Amino acid sequence: MNDLLERIEEWYSSQCDGEWEHRWGVQIETLDNPGWIVRIDLVGTGLEGASFERSENMDSATAWLDCRTRDAQWVGAGGPRMLRRILGEFLDWAGPVDARGSSAG
Repeated sequence: MNDLLERIEEWYSSQCDGEWEHRWGVQIETLDNPGWIVRIDLVGTGLEGASFERSENMDSATAWLDCRTRDAQWVGAGGPRMLRRILGEFLDWAGPVDARGSSAG
């Protein structure tokens, strides 16, 4: 889990420019069905307007997953033990793009 947390911390930190973090950010919340929802603002990042193919798996009441972009946000939701998978989905997509939208590497 530390690797995922370090990666999301790095992504968030790379967006902070003295302005972005005052209007936008990352939200991780619980759901009552139960589960998690992660909302990541893309406005002003290298990911704004980037294509993301929806990832969905509703096979199980506890291991479900639904990740997509909408309204300039990346939104991932999933069952109570799916937080790592949700963050991984975002980071795998965001990985090749740096803070200002150029390809990393």
